[in-house]
Amino acid sequence: MMMSNKKYKVVSLFSGCGGMDLGFEGGFTYLNKKYKSNPFEIIFSNDFEKKACETYNLNFKNKSVCEDIHNINENDIPNCDVIIGGFPCQDFSLAGKRRGFNSQRGQLYKEMLRIVNCKKPKVFVAENVEGISINIENSSPLLKIIDEFKNIGYKVDYQLFNTADYEVPQTRKRIIIIGVREDLNINPCFPKPILSQSQWITAKKAIDDLWDKIDTDYVKNHTSNDYSKAKFSENGKGQGNRQIEADKPSITIRAEHHGNIEGHYRSTNPADPTNKKYWRRLSVRECARIQSFPDSFIFPCAASSAYKQIGNAVPPVFGWHIANNVLNILKSVE
Repeated sequence: MMMSNKKYKVVSLFSGCGGMDLGFEGGFTYLNKKYKSNPFEIIFSNDFEKKACETYNLNFKNKSVCEDIHNINENDIPNCDVIIGGFPCQDFSLAGKRRGFNSQRGQLYKEMLRIVNCKKPKVFVAENVEGISINIENSSPLLKIIDEFKNIGYKVDYQLFNTADYEVPQTRKRIIIIGVREDLNINPCFPKPILSQSQWITAKKAIDDLWDKIDTDYVKNHTSNDYSKAKFSENGKGQGNRQIEADKPSITIRAEHHGNIEGHYRSTNPADPTNKKYWRRLSVRECARIQSFPDSFIFPCAASSAYKQIGNAVPPVFGWHIANNVLNILKSVE
C-alpha cells in the first residue's frame, strides 16, 4: 500500500514559467475553486529563457536551472519517478513556419529523450502543439518521436485535448504524450473530459471582474504597463485584430503575438462597440486568468515577456488534471 505521505519526485524540463509544474504540485485556487495539493515534489527544473526562470523562481520553492539543456549533464539530474516537459513546439505549429525537424528547436525532443533514457522514470509526460501530429513531407513528427521513446523501453501513447474540456476558459488544443516504463506492465491512459461543451467556462466568467480594475490594487500584473498599446488595424480581421467573445472560452493565448494580443470583448465606448479605437488589448493578468493561472502567480517582468511566458505555458488547471491521471498510473503499480 502507498504511504499517505509519500511524494513522487518530478523532474521538469523546458519548464518555462511553470504552468505544468504548478498543475503537478496543485494547492492553488482558481476562479474560487480549490485545486488540492498533489503528492508530487518538483526536485529539478530547467529552462533556457532567463525571464521565464525569474518568474519560475519567484513562484516556486524549487529553483529553475537557467541553462541551455544541451549543456546539462544527465548525471547531474537527480533520480525521479516522473519527468515532465513541453519541448519547444513553434516549428511544428500550424500557425508557425512548419520547419519541424529541419530546425534546431525541432530537434529539442532528443534532449528529453536523452534524459528520460538516463533517469528511467516510471512515467514521462510531454506536451506539444496539435500541429506535431500533422504530416510534414509525408512523415508525422509525432509518430517518429513516439517510436524513439518506445525504443528506449517505454509504452507510449498520445491524445489530442481541448483544454476547455478541463476547466480552462480557452479553446486550446494540445497533444499530450504519456510514456510508462515497460517493466511496469501498465498501458498509458488519459483523463476523461471534465466539462461538456455546454459547460465550458466563458471568457466573461474568467475575466469580467477585471475590466475596470486597471491600476488598482485588485490584482497584480493589471496596470497601464501590463497591456499592449499596439493599434488595431482598421481593416484587419486576423490574429491580434479581433476581440475575444464574452460568451465563449477565449481563443488560444499565443506566445508569438509580437504585441498583437487579442482585444477584450468590452469597449471603452459601449455606444460604439465596433469602433476599434475604443478597444483595449487583454492585460497580462487577463491572459493569465484565461490560461488558468491563479491570481497569486506573479510575473515580475515587462508585459512583452509575460505575454510570451503565458502563451508558452501549459494551463495549470489542465496540468492538474494530467497530474491526477499520472498519479492514478503510479498508484496502480505500487
